[in-house]
Parts: sequence; structure tokens; C-alpha cells
Amino acid sequence: MPTGRRKWTTDEEEVNMLQIYTGGGKGKTTAAIGLAVRMLGAGRRVYIMQFMKSLAYSEQKALQGFAPQLILKTTGKPFFIAAEGMLSEEEKKAWGEDVVIFPPGEPPSDYVAMVEAGLKEAREAVAREKFGLVILDELNVSLFFGLARRESVEAFIDSLPADTELVITGRNAPDWLVERADLVTEMKEIKHYYTKGVAARRGVEN
Repeated sequence: MPTGRRKWTTDEEEVNMLQIYTGGGKGKTTAAIGLAVRMLGAGRRVYIMQFMKSLAYSEQKALQGFAPQLILKTTGKPFFIAAEGMLSEEEKKAWGEDVVIFPPGEPPSDYVAMVEAGLKEAREAVAREKFGLVILDELNVSLFFGLARRESVEAFIDSLPADTELVITGRNAPDWLVERADLVTEMKEIKHYYTKGVAARRGVEN
């Protein structure tokens, strides 16, 4: 699909790309935040929209301290969602009331509206202000669950200024987005202490 974003050429000093951080391993959001810090250090502004997340993570407090050079927004609820058949009975028991299970292809309408509103808010912010980096955190997961529409995401990418780097994170990045990206990093889990029953730790996972 045609895009208004600037294409890569060898004689350009500034090259702005679409980066995807995906895969089942830990570190996707962490890598994006690392790039945000680097961009701030270069004197450029950053916009982060976190999908399917509430203000419950330690790094969010630190990121908010960079304002107004860094704008952080979240659009989510304090629970996980899953389509029927995705979780085992053991996993459902472990999640308890912290998970909302929906019929395949019928995600919660309120969550769909929330994600679309978040994407619209991000698009309006980028049109209104200048940012060197835009991060759409966990947007891949929103696409996977059918909470975000492909056409809305492609419209966002097409509307982004050519001098703005874009990072999209989350597992299960769709093939069409991988194909469109300039850089794709897949985080592969080799070993994780979660399998030993270690809960999320403050300052490490949340």
C-alpha cells in the first residue's frame, strides 16, 4: 500500500523508519522505552500511546517526569482479555476475575471503542504537535484480538510525518504489518522464571 512516509535512500542523513518489536519473549516495551530515552537525549520529543494498559506500571511514573518532552497516554482496563479456547482451565483458574473471555470474533464492544479512541487521540496529537518518535505500545495485541482495525492502523501510518520514527510493540504482529515495516525484532523466550511460579516483581515486570 502506498504511504506518505519518506522512503529510505543512502544519501539522506536522517532516515526515519517503522519498527516492530514482537514475539513471545520479554523485552518489547522495554526496548521501546529505551529508544524513547535515546530520542529524548537527542533533543527530540516522544509520544507514547499504550493500548490495553492502565496506569499500573512503575516505568510510567518515570516517563511522566519527562513531560512535556514526552507525552504518555494509556487506553485500557486493569484486566486481561482472551478469546474462548485460548486459555486452559488451569490458566482460567489462575486468572480468575482478572480475565474477560469473549467469543472468537466478538471482542468486547467497549474495549474496541476504547482502542479506536486511543488511536484517534494519537493521530490527532501527532497532527497537532511535532514528535521525533511515536510509540504505539501493545498495538499488535490489539490487532490480534480484533480491538483495532487494520484500516485505522494503516491510516495512522500513512498520516505520520516523514520525519517521525514509529515503533509498534506487542506479540503476534500481523503479517501485513511485518511486511510493511523497515525493522522487525522478534523477542524469543528461551527461559522464563514465570514457569517456576514466580509472580510479577515490582520494578522488573510492573
